[in-house]
Amino acid sequence: MSFGKRIIGIIKNTGKSLFSKDSLGFLVFMYALGIVESYAVLSNWKGAKVYGNLYYELFLDLLVLTFLIALVPKKIRKFPLRATVRAIIYAIAYSLAIIDTFCMVQFGNTISPSMLLLVGETTGNETTEFLSTYVNLDVMFTTKLGWVLLVLLVHILWKCFRGKLRKLFTKLCGSSIVFRLSSYAYRLFPYAFSLFALVLVTVGWSDTITNKKCMVRHFNCQTVGDVEKDMNLRPMVVMYQPVYRLADAVFTNRLVSLQLDRLKAEAEKVERMTPEQLGIPQGIMESKPSNIVLIIGESYNKYHSQLYGYEKKNTPRQMKLQKTGRLVKYSDVMAPWNLTSFVFKHLMTTYTVGDKGDWCDYPLFCQLFRKAGYQVNFLTNQFLPHAKDAIFDVSGGFFINDEMLSKVQFDIRNEQTHLWDEDLLKDYARLVAPPEGFVDTASVPSLTIFHLMGQHVNYRIRCPKQKMKFFAEDYDCPENSQKEKKNIAFYDCAVWYNDSVVGAIVDKFKNDDAVIIYFPDHGDEVYGPGSLHHCGRNHTTNITKNIAQQEYEIPMWFYWTKKYAKRHPDVVVSIKKAKNKPFMTDAMSHLVLGLAGIKCKAYRPELDLLSPQYNEKRQRLMQHLVDYDELVKKK
Repeated sequence: MSFGKRIIGIIKNTGKSLFSKDSLGFLVFMYALGIVESYAVLSNWKGAKVYGNLYYELFLDLLVLTFLIALVPKKIRKFPLRATVRAIIYAIAYSLAIIDTFCMVQFGNTISPSMLLLVGETTGNETTEFLSTYVNLDVMFTTKLGWVLLVLLVHILWKCFRGKLRKLFTKLCGSSIVFRLSSYAYRLFPYAFSLFALVLVTVGWSDTITNKKCMVRHFNCQTVGDVEKDMNLRPMVVMYQPVYRLADAVFTNRLVSLQLDRLKAEAEKVERMTPEQLGIPQGIMESKPSNIVLIIGESYNKYHSQLYGYEKKNTPRQMKLQKTGRLVKYSDVMAPWNLTSFVFKHLMTTYTVGDKGDWCDYPLFCQLFRKAGYQVNFLTNQFLPHAKDAIFDVSGGFFINDEMLSKVQFDIRNEQTHLWDEDLLKDYARLVAPPEGFVDTASVPSLTIFHLMGQHVNYRIRCPKQKMKFFAEDYDCPENSQKEKKNIAFYDCAVWYNDSVVGAIVDKFKNDDAVIIYFPDHGDEVYGPGSLHHCGRNHTTNITKNIAQQEYEIPMWFYWTKKYAKRHPDVVVSIKKAKNKPFMTDAMSHLVLGLAGIKCKAYRPELDLLSPQYNEKRQRLMQHLVDYDELVKKK
């Protein structure tokens, strides 16, 4: 037989296989499963919709898959290979659909990288307890999961009884007109189906190809940070089916693992070394403060702070502290990124923009504090592992939540997040200075980090309703719509509430020998100049002057207690002198190490804002690309 005839034979056989009962059954039931599952995992949020190209892209994906299965030999030495391939795909598809829907019903999120991380950390006993707690008949049959199971049940019944149903139909109809019409329809079906398929493919082709290109772009990311940035690009990739979401979760976790390995290698190296080998001087406990406190805010627009001249009186506690003369605000501070996770990777290591290698190749500064004898307390209202965490939470918190890295960085940390930031103070009272079980921080020098939710979107839920102070009618800005005015009011209320939380934290330390530093991770646009109808952040490399000022400029201040002023007058002088110096928070670890007297080998005085050797001419690059000073301050 010639090569041409063989090709023609393969095409004919493939065509027959493509329109066989098994192939069409596969296509119909997998299509039904995909549609039903997409609606089952739809969020309860008002206005939530399924993926716009769902019907077309799903059909095209399944058509290609059906064609590929049709290319598989039907049997190999009597082994039903094609049927086995279909059975495996059925098992995977239904299993993933059930798991995906179950996760949405119970945890409010579909399969995600964070969920996969939690599964990897779950022990056998925890799995048993989980199954007994969450898996029951109510969940299986009285929720959206029941619709997915219904598709499975119908499929099983069709597989088991389709022959009997056909015989019954033939027996009932006999030679009637219904039977003859059904026979004609059966013969015409391949042509009708081909036309239907052609219409669907033609209509959805463009959006389908666009999303597939985005998937290729996504799976070519080199780090978990790149994945996070990719999720902010437009057009945005849509992992619209469980199999894609699982692939994304596995891929992201592999990238996480690669950076964790490098960070752990560095942490183990530090852990093996003595303070002397690390270059940590002896006797720093006698000369340095017993409490250093970092308060890290979130999404704080400097131009919406009364402390920095904003017209609304939304920071009364900070204004009162400033009047004591012991709060000094800094005028020229900016963040290296407008993404929390990227900022935290700079904050928590001694890596700074422009250094060789990557952030995960540098020591964790909290580990250096512990090696120097400090007790390190970390109280976060964001970075704790949850099943419904988005990629942004995973990217920012994976190295903080890893068991080994958490142990070397922190002595004490909280176990859960809260609706309101004020509850972190309860965590502090319970964990840091409880009646028994922990060392009293009054006798041991400590570094305490409060990581707040602050003014993170959605602004409306960042201030308790009963504490709302500002309303849309308080704003005389005709260029903004009523909805925008409400959003501005919500943001200013969030700033007002944040001020009360910060003030309460300061009160906790007012009688101690303590110095407190406040700064947010980045800014946020709130319908400001140059973006009258925009709030949030622009995740673009094309950074304009307006974006730089609204999203990268941030407030920062020092506050010290009376006891601190008596013990460290020289440091107070340095703090006051530095208030107008340019600074970028990627070097915060060096500032804090210097403040604590931990002038080890990893510490660089030219990056320490309070050091006489501080380099004021250092380039401040946003996203490692754009020079902030050249963009904002050039004449």
